[in-house]
Amino acid sequence: MFRLLLPMALLAGLHLPAAAQSTATPLAPQPTGKQMARPAETKGTVRRHLVYFRDKAGTPFSVSRPEEFLSGRALQRRQRQQIAVLPRDLPVSPAYVQQVKAVPGVQLWYTSRWFNAAVLACDSAALAQVQALPFVQQARTLNRGPVAGGAQPKTTPTTSGADQTTADRSFYGKAYAQVRQVGAERMHTAGFRGENMQIAVFDGGFPGVNTASIFTSLNQENRLAGTFNVVDKTPNVFQSIAHGTNCLSIIAGDEPGRYVGLAPKATFRLFITEDAASEHPLEEANWLVAAEYADSAGVDIISSSLGYNTFDAPSTDYTYADMNGRTAISSRAAAAAARVGMLVVSSAGNEGNKAWRYITAPADADSVLTVGAADSLGAVAGFSSRGPTADGRLKPNVSAMGVATAFITADGKIARDNGTSYSAPVVAGLAAGFWQANPRLTAQQVIGLLQRAGSQATAPDNSLGYGIPDFVRAYNLANPGTPLATAPARAVAGLYAYPNPVGPNEPLYLQLPAGPGRVAPLEISIYDARGALVARQRVAPAATGVVRLETAGLRPGIFTCLIGQGPQQLAVRFVKQ
Repeated sequence: MFRLLLPMALLAGLHLPAAAQSTATPLAPQPTGKQMARPAETKGTVRRHLVYFRDKAGTPFSVSRPEEFLSGRALQRRQRQQIAVLPRDLPVSPAYVQQVKAVPGVQLWYTSRWFNAAVLACDSAALAQVQALPFVQQARTLNRGPVAGGAQPKTTPTTSGADQTTADRSFYGKAYAQVRQVGAERMHTAGFRGENMQIAVFDGGFPGVNTASIFTSLNQENRLAGTFNVVDKTPNVFQSIAHGTNCLSIIAGDEPGRYVGLAPKATFRLFITEDAASEHPLEEANWLVAAEYADSAGVDIISSSLGYNTFDAPSTDYTYADMNGRTAISSRAAAAAARVGMLVVSSAGNEGNKAWRYITAPADADSVLTVGAADSLGAVAGFSSRGPTADGRLKPNVSAMGVATAFITADGKIARDNGTSYSAPVVAGLAAGFWQANPRLTAQQVIGLLQRAGSQATAPDNSLGYGIPDFVRAYNLANPGTPLATAPARAVAGLYAYPNPVGPNEPLYLQLPAGPGRVAPLEISIYDARGALVARQRVAPAATGVVRLETAGLRPGIFTCLIGQGPQQLAVRFVKQ
């Protein structure tokens, strides 16, 4: 059953519009301020079905011209990881799409490149006609209840007691414990806050993301790259249950002095894949649709706090034997997303103290970074789903704080609650900063290094996996010749470098922390990763506290800026590409 991965587990599932897939750039529709018209419903008992095609014969698309169906950013992600564009990436044959749509009573909602399939709505008579088409291989019914739309979402509590007191930590506020546990405050001090990384969040709704102060910088800096409600086929995601808002805030929250998340400067795409009014495999198909959209748009990381094991009657529940990474629709979709170079971060589930006990789909997928829940001291949470997978693979991969995790509610207040829903975005944000710091790594190498940096890396188990990862340990494993200091560094509010990484001929800007007006020039020393002084500049800060530095003479690498002199000296790191 779908459960918000508070001590419950969320779901997923969607796919790209067929109309979009027959265009030069088959991305799902972008928000326009107006809702897109949903297909008109047919009469009779209409259900959704996933119809698989036998082949992609006659397609006008070719792996030699991937720019016709994948964005430049998607191709760059593949090229960095040496992942070839394969026939499975080709859109469904437009001829097949047209023939299916021509069957009376059929509404075609989405098509799937990876599954070579289509999601359509029709009654049993129309489905029989579709199945009689010579290119149709098989069909699976995705829902047995009403077609999505019109029903009110189920009421699901999102907090177990709001914590609305003022921030008790400088800079990070209530987020400090979960940030510090994985070493993300040292990641931020080193200059990595998710800049230029793109994260897709799959969930049930994001009310308040367009209004809450915690997301002001996200909106003002145009880092909300796209939204898509797969359930209703509209761009409106600022509605329904607030679970997505809560999870997003853990990564994207950016209100220094009150609440700062794990990757507050990343770029995001938000997807509603969960229909809170019912629970059927249709939502897993929605997850698939969203993953293909994310792929074609060039997303780096998928953060999914969703899980499936049981469904509303009469849809058939999964069994533990199905948790083998090859059976559930969402698990197969997650594995496909991993194959094209996206890092898929999935909540393990909240079944650890229930009869089911084990992980839920898509957490069982191979090559997916499955996240369990721990408390602030690193002990496993009783509700956190256990491994292994049905075929014996270790799960979860890692764990993070999922007990009394702080997040932001739809009305902008700070709350705390439990669930692997909340430990997963902690790890997704950590992974964004770590991958930003090590852009040459593949997604699978990122997973491997975060595992090796876990608190129980030498003795992993099926409760915490490899344990709680730490940024500095992971960074030093990836860069043994140029390690970061292991001592925790204090985050300085308002001090950061941008753009970070900085391009070959770009200037670097330092935003200095707020303070008394500065009129005297500042001495800034730049050191390379070996500790050698490579540049020194004297600059006068602008009225806004911004300092411009020239970096054209620096070789590619990691550098530290020391600002000022004496005990008040400040430090910030940046990467030169």
